[in-house]
Amino acid sequence: MSFLSKKNGSAEATVGKWDLSAGDEGFDAEKAKKRDKVKHIIRNVFIYIFLTACAVLAFLPFYWMIISSVKTEMEFRESVPTFFPHTFQWKNYWMVFHQVTSKNSSSASFSQILINTLVVGILSTLLGLVIIVITAYAFARMKFKGKNMLFAIMLATMMIPGELFTASNYITVAKAGMTNSYTVLILPFLVSVYYIYLLRNNFMQIPESLYQAAKVDGLSDMGYLIKVMVPLTAPTLISITLLRFIGTWNSYIWPRLVNTAPWQMITNWVTGGFVDRKQPDGFSLYGGAYGLSESLNTLKMAAVCMVSLPLLILFIFCRKYIMRGVSKSGTKG
Repeated sequence: MSFLSKKNGSAEATVGKWDLSAGDEGFDAEKAKKRDKVKHIIRNVFIYIFLTACAVLAFLPFYWMIISSVKTEMEFRESVPTFFPHTFQWKNYWMVFHQVTSKNSSSASFSQILINTLVVGILSTLLGLVIIVITAYAFARMKFKGKNMLFAIMLATMMIPGELFTASNYITVAKAGMTNSYTVLILPFLVSVYYIYLLRNNFMQIPESLYQAAKVDGLSDMGYLIKVMVPLTAPTLISITLLRFIGTWNSYIWPRLVNTAPWQMITNWVTGGFVDRKQPDGFSLYGGAYGLSESLNTLKMAAVCMVSLPLLILFIFCRKYIMRGVSKSGTKG
């Protein structure tokens, strides 16, 4: 009996020891959980502070552009910059939009340049989209000799910087007499190998069984492209359309090289549309209300805001289509 009681006592002591250690472990786990939670909160606070600072620094140039567009020239030239205008001069936008030129001026009005940009942007985007869709479909579904070799050669051209084509393209269009026209802004850039590559990858993700079923139903290749493949690849097509229009809107070097001022694009007009170099210094293209030395800086800021606003609105409302289309196109190649 004594042996059993000793044994039971030692067992009870052992159990009590285990219970105590279990209680200590439970207490330590709670402290560790609270410690990890505090660390997680602190880390998130620092991350959000860092991201907020980066966002403010990224937005600061746009904010400076906006407030400078409504400042007076005197306030714009102050030695200590003001981050909020003393007076809002909204007529800067009115003066930019109603810009007029003299009869012997080499510049163009804002409305004329805006029409040039819209015509070139819409036509080049639509025609280029048709060429891209047909070419991508041919490389994705059709079978012909030398297809892979031709596609490899097209991809190899992507390694060559576009600036290297500028001189040869200029010589070609100059000899053809196509300068100072919409044609010279549209024709050389209708084909985009990068967009063909993106759309081809998207077309190749569509199951082959759909093509075979369409053939059984008597659908032609063009009918299959229009009725099946185009709707299934709508996000990529939307992103290509938006990116091509944005690229046309922002084009600067080529329009400035091949066309004179009345045939140039809106980005060219922003950098050179305010100065009539055939007139004496201080001559105003705005009816004499402001001289060149008085209002050039604020007017340029207003013009930049007017040029950037459509692209900003377009990206805000269509960014999900751009991201979705590009991400879906790059998953298979």
